[in-house]
Amino acid sequence: MSDPKLIIALDYPEAGPALALADRLSPARCALKVGKELFVAEGPRLVEQLVGRGYRVFLDLKFHDIPNTVAGACRSAARLGVWMVNVHALGGSEMMQAAREALGDSNDRPLLTAVTVLTSHSDATLHEIGLAGPADGAVRRLAGLAQGARVDGVVCSAQEAGLVRETCGGAFLRVTPGIRPQWAARGDQTRVLGPAQALARGATHLVVGRPVTQADDPMAALHRLEAELRGDPPAS
Repeated sequence: MSDPKLIIALDYPEAGPALALADRLSPARCALKVGKELFVAEGPRLVEQLVGRGYRVFLDLKFHDIPNTVAGACRSAARLGVWMVNVHALGGSEMMQAAREALGDSNDRPLLTAVTVLTSHSDATLHEIGLAGPADGAVRRLAGLAQGARVDGVVCSAQEAGLVRETCGGAFLRVTPGIRPQWAARGDQTRVLGPAQALARGATHLVVGRPVTQADDPMAALHRLEAELRGDPPAS
């Protein structure tokens, strides 16, 4: 099975609706992302249920702690059978190296990605927390740091995906949240692009949440996303 480009974020507070949506989708068409709210509510059992349904699961917990603690968390994630797990690049090279070593080198190990700059950030909020310069400069620096630590790729805004590809090469993954199709609300993201635009800019994987999970008909929303990726004309 090839990696799906679309990753649907299960933005739910409990297992019931998350599993109901998973049962309406297909592992051949998308991966699923489990983030902090759902994982804290339901724990590892939910991840195991999704993996048992054949899904590639991106465990999006953004580990950021001392190297030994992050390494242990990554080993635990691997035992759940997840497809991808992430850490914060701001944790530094030693932490990212420890995470990568903890996952081993087998062909079926989880992919490891590093969060660069959250898509809710702007240049102004980065300045507020003490990161000098514009967001794209921070993304470039952190992506280079992650690649040096043998991480498989980064989580970044689609607006910076091309910059990461230029800096780190085409094989380095660019997982892009903040994807908003033309027909969806912007929400609380600030650096966003549509799905086709994101791929054109250099994204390798697209994370889409609310446009699907909060749609009246999530399956229809997924169809519309796929059509937009194919470049089909909008439905009348």
